[in-house]
Amino acid sequence: MDPYLIKFMEKYTDFSKAELPEIIADMVVVSYQKGTILLRQGEISSKCYLVLNGCIRQYRYGEDGKEVTNNFFTEEQSVTMFKSYKLRRPSDYSLSCVEDTTVLIGDMASEEEMYNKFPALQNITRSMLELSFGETQDASARFIAETPEERYRSLAEQRPGLINRVPQHQLASYLGITPESLSRIKKRLSQDSNC
Repeated sequence: MDPYLIKFMEKYTDFSKAELPEIIADMVVVSYQKGTILLRQGEISSKCYLVLNGCIRQYRYGEDGKEVTNNFFTEEQSVTMFKSYKLRRPSDYSLSCVEDTTVLIGDMASEEEMYNKFPALQNITRSMLELSFGETQDASARFIAETPEERYRSLAEQRPGLINRVPQHQLASYLGITPESLSRIKKRLSQDSNC
């Protein structure tokens, strides 16, 4: 049994020690190498993921061909391109592993089967989605209202480990700035903290 999955299940569920092995036995856990593309923009998503360990980047290519990073998903975060997954439409985004990544994989058929077999999983999934939706709303509102430096500070406060886990050009894209601007912000903040 995957240690990351066991840790996650024990943290977020109240299944008994007897139930956990049965539930976990039906779950699909896969490890991917850094750089693995899980979904390409334009494909129809057939899977959803829960990051147990590692980091997945969501990005897209604009009409100008420029790559724009929209999000990073790390431990205990779910990754689903809902419009594509649920409505069977081409995805607006690509997903790739920024690091070696271990995920719990779901698809519609196995999802329904698991919910029927273990109804409490549906409540856990709903709670996680509600939490994720709220966090996304807050992050989006902050992003619009903040300056680039404030965005960086917020990210450093909210997700401090992420700054050192992802390539700086992807981080800059996520913050909506150039890599050069990110370097200047980091330098200025470093100098301010040394005063």
